[in-house]
Amino acid sequence: MANRFMGRAVDLAVENARAGRGGPFGAVVVRDGEIVAEGTNLVTSTNDPTAHGEVVAIREACRRLGTFDLAGCEIYTSCEPCPMCLAAIYWARLERVYYGAGRVDAARFGFDDERIYEELGRAAPQRSIPMETLMRDEAIEAFRVWESLPDKTEY
Repeated sequence: MANRFMGRAVDLAVENARAGRGGPFGAVVVRDGEIVAEGTNLVTSTNDPTAHGEVVAIREACRRLGTFDLAGCEIYTSCEPCPMCLAAIYWARLERVYYGAGRVDAARFGFDDERIYEELGRAAPQRSIPMETLMRDEAIEAFRVWESLPDKTEY
């Protein structure tokens, strides 16, 4: 069964590359042996740098299931998730990730995420994009307000 879902993710990636809609990446979210949502990389066709196949599939799964919590679901993706997609997978609480090509394979074709992995390991002041804290005390007020809400949705 797993090969069927991975095969679909790979087919989506190949179709997407042939159609020129974005990069050669596809993903499917599965729950209880059924595909809940599919996604392909739409970065260049939508001018959205966050429209990676996994993110597109996660967004669609959440929309269809009416929840931000995808516990009980798995994701099959044609390539090892980049740091952004991996973070989205954790935030969505997907329970397992299956991937085809690895990040080293992707780097051979110009999709190299290593710089981002390295940046994440650095303290904010040492990152290549300058980062500066402004109005921290004022910004923390939003957390205090949220924390005081009796009916807030935890996530």
